[in-house]
Amino acid sequence: MASIYATPSTVLRSAGSVGNTFFFWTAGAFLASLGIIVTMEYGTGIPRSGGEKTYLKFLYGRPDFLAMCIFAAKVLTTRNLAANGLACGEYLVHALSLTPSRFNIRGMALVVLTFCFLAHETTPTIGLRVQNVLGLFKLFILWAIAMTGTFCLLGIPGFSVSPLYEAPDNFAWDKFWEGSTQISPNSIVTGLFTVMWSFSGYTYVNVVLGEVRDPVRTVQRAAPLALLLVFMTYTAVNIGYFSVVAKGDVLNSGRLIAALFFRNLFGPATERLLSFIIAMSVLGNTLASLFVEGRLIQELGRDNVLPMSSLFASAEPFDSPFAAMTLEYVVSVAFMLPIDPGDAYTFLANLSIYTVAITNLLLSIGLLLLRSKSYREIGWNPPFRAPKPVIIAFIALNGLLIIIPLIPPTHGTKTYKFLPYWARML
Repeated sequence: MASIYATPSTVLRSAGSVGNTFFFWTAGAFLASLGIIVTMEYGTGIPRSGGEKTYLKFLYGRPDFLAMCIFAAKVLTTRNLAANGLACGEYLVHALSLTPSRFNIRGMALVVLTFCFLAHETTPTIGLRVQNVLGLFKLFILWAIAMTGTFCLLGIPGFSVSPLYEAPDNFAWDKFWEGSTQISPNSIVTGLFTVMWSFSGYTYVNVVLGEVRDPVRTVQRAAPLALLLVFMTYTAVNIGYFSVVAKGDVLNSGRLIAALFFRNLFGPATERLLSFIIAMSVLGNTLASLFVEGRLIQELGRDNVLPMSSLFASAEPFDSPFAAMTLEYVVSVAFMLPIDPGDAYTFLANLSIYTVAITNLLLSIGLLLLRSKSYREIGWNPPFRAPKPVIIAFIALNGLLIIIPLIPPTHGTKTYKFLPYWARML
């Protein structure tokens, strides 16, 4: 959810207009809802922890380790930790009034990742508590943005854009759709990848399903309700952003749109303070990313997929997955440091969602296989069954997300500043 602080500029650039931006966010929620329906069938049919790892192993057990290697590739190329670290580092640099550069942003991001690593490794209980407190704090900040932005849009006294900054007119009908024609298949996919990155946590409940009371009922209720609440929050926050920040400023904001939001309403001094508060909110997401991804690597070690599997499966010496988190930390730093910060966040998000699209394609094809005669002997009969049209739509849409990035951007547009457009497929 911390990506809502960092992604609106990229989504607007891909969408071309404010109106298309809201369409992109709605389309992302629709794709996520299809994914939830697919994973709900798996979750009710196999109510055990492990999520995608368990489902891929169940579907593609032969040849040996095929499914586990697919999942291992997904885990090791999903760089939530690195992307969140960069966003947190950039907000901290802004809060401290430092001149942003590729060195101090990446340096601050490295400090953030190191802090998260040490917190979860040496004091796992305290690290988890800090993570949970910052997670609740994040929801408070998002709804504060949504409410104050709406107050500004409605013209409530005390909530108006400072005369020092450009007053937005993003919701005037002609301005709302201005730039809608300046899009291409590649830019649409880039925008959808960025939006899907913000919705990508919808499968987390399946990862720990074995630890949930009454998992069959819980997965059918919790996942759709969570998606609805997240979609409503994202829509409200975007309305807040565009009520306070002019379109041109949004396009040039990079990952600092929330900072500009508070500057326009409350002035530069408050902007710095609230940038620090937002950085702490993103820090909670960074802690959560390391917590989840470290344990996924630990599970791969327990399945003997990784070299030195016994090492990565261990919970020594601090009763936490030390070796697994160390690997996650090192790989994240290796992805983060060589790439220019202007490209790094978008690249890491796109790379992660590209691997998610491949996994989603395999899972949705798997549901069709389970309905075929050749798989009938398995006796697949879950309490919840995804409608066949939903499965077919999910297959088609994920296929498009995999194929369309091969199409070069139109002349005059670029997916990244320095990286080639096809980098996300590596």
